Amino acid sequence: MTETTFTPRVFSGIQPSGDLHLGNYLGALKRFADAQGKGVQSIYCMVDLHAITVPQDPADLKRSTRELCAGFIASGVDPEKSILINQSQVPEHAQLAWIFNCVARMGWMGRMTQWKDKAGKNAEAASLGLFAYPALMAADILIYHATHVPVGEDQKQHLELTRDIAAKFNHDYGVDFFPLTEPVIEGAATRVMSLRDGSKKMSKSDPSDASRINMTDDADTIAKKIRKAKTDPDALPSEVEGLKDRPEARNLVNIYAALNEQTVEQVLADVGGQQFGSFKPALADLAVAKLAPISTEMARLMGDPAEIDRLLAKGALQAREITAPILKKTYEIVGMVGA
Repeated sequence: MTETTFTPRVFSGIQPSGDLHLGNYLGALKRFADAQGKGVQSIYCMVDLHAITVPQDPADLKRSTRELCAGFIASGVDPEKSILINQSQVPEHAQLAWIFNCVARMGWMGRMTQWKDKAGKNAEAASLGLFAYPALMAADILIYHATHVPVGEDQKQHLELTRDIAAKFNHDYGVDFFPLTEPVIEGAATRVMSLRDGSKKMSKSDPSDASRINMTDDADTIAKKIRKAKTDPDALPSEVEGLKDRPEARNLVNIYAALNEQTVEQVLADVGGQQFGSFKPALADLAVAKLAPISTEMARLMGDPAEIDRLLAKGALQAREITAPILKKTYEIVGMVGA
């Protein structure tokens, strides 16, 4: 069996769970936008099929999917440079997932950390979709023969499972058809923490809206939240070591560095010795300059849902030019008559 050379292709997806915040932007959306134009085709996906593994209000899901699309575009993901899709509009995702349900083993799924965390002690009441979620994630990636997937720590196990499924399919059918997708870990991702408690991740589920900067916040709201962010009484250090045991200080410096495309070391070299009374206004100005145009563009896009739907429909057509032949060949390999 000769080894296949796969065309480099990047795939990544985000759940349309609503209320995008600064953590989503710095951890994913900004990175996706920055990765464009490097000669590698990229597909970015709103994974609404994954979202319904837990109960969803239909109207909220529709709104959240459009808002996520608006967030991608406003953050700089250009539908002319990347393929931007809604998962359910490309049926080959779900069709390949069934094949992978028949390849993956129950034991593999039962060991998935996210399944254990989300199902907890009430696994009998969890949906079958939640259990089989990783097979659909593998299909999301492999229906494009994606060679690279940007991942955070919480998704590395799913990508390992994707590789296991690809390897087992290839072995079982004596082919070299699916690539063993590689994770893309681009340095230390900015881990954005709560503005009210630097020991907790920024989250849409925090009851305090002041704990996060929402991607829909206007300039005044962004500045106000930064000014009111929790800090400590000490001056900023000149060295990274000085941020140890100062979670709120570390968080604000990390945010400044990420927004200004600097390292933490570079920021501290500039601001070491400053009090927060000086640093927070500078961070607020920077955050407004970088984020307010995004929230303004998101609001404009959300005011024209037909345009968002048009862009997603266009993306689905582009995607299916890739996915339909791959699914057809998969069916042929498996032995589906008429494939």
